Amino acid sequence: MNKYKYLLLALLVIPSSACRRDMQSQPKVTPLKRSWFYPDGRSARPVPPGTISVDEVNIDPAVDTGSVNGSFVQKIPIPVTSDLLKRGQNRFDIYCAPCHAATGFGNGMIADRGFKTPANLNGERIRGAPAGYIYQVIVKGFGGMGPYAFQIKSVRDRWAVVAYIRALELSRYAPLSDVPAKARSRLEAQR
Repeated sequence: MNKYKYLLLALLVIPSSACRRDMQSQPKVTPLKRSWFYPDGRSARPVPPGTISVDEVNIDPAVDTGSVNGSFVQKIPIPVTSDLLKRGQNRFDIYCAPCHAATGFGNGMIADRGFKTPANLNGERIRGAPAGYIYQVIVKGFGGMGPYAFQIKSVRDRWAVVAYIRALELSRYAPLSDVPAKARSRLEAQR
């Protein structure tokens, strides 16, 4: 009977000790060593497209945070170009239009589905707000709007959205005298 106890114990202990894998022997790819896993044989992988390098982080707090010494910046602190506005429109259509609508009036599909109506981006309150305030609302959220810092990761893309919101405001409230003469006659005919 004793002989069977030791045999049973050996049958249980030996397989369980063979399955142990310590931290020092874990499978991993060591940097700059040859790898059988990747077709090119390199363990160091190329940088994925869209990666924001540490060198791209701005030292200027106005650009990074939208505020300086606790006050919101009044104007967009990066050059506003047509490319920036196009990028802003693209990001706005993806992240903002579902709630604020493509026009910015706050009557997007979220309001249609019974949720709280988002802010009218063309309203007096937002039009009078500093650019840094809008930037920080994108980053941190406000009221029923959650933060979008994880969706809109690039500082430049956030400012692009702010620039596009300002362009939407301008398109709604621009004086007729700002419109070129050729287009002005078409607008006056539509009244």
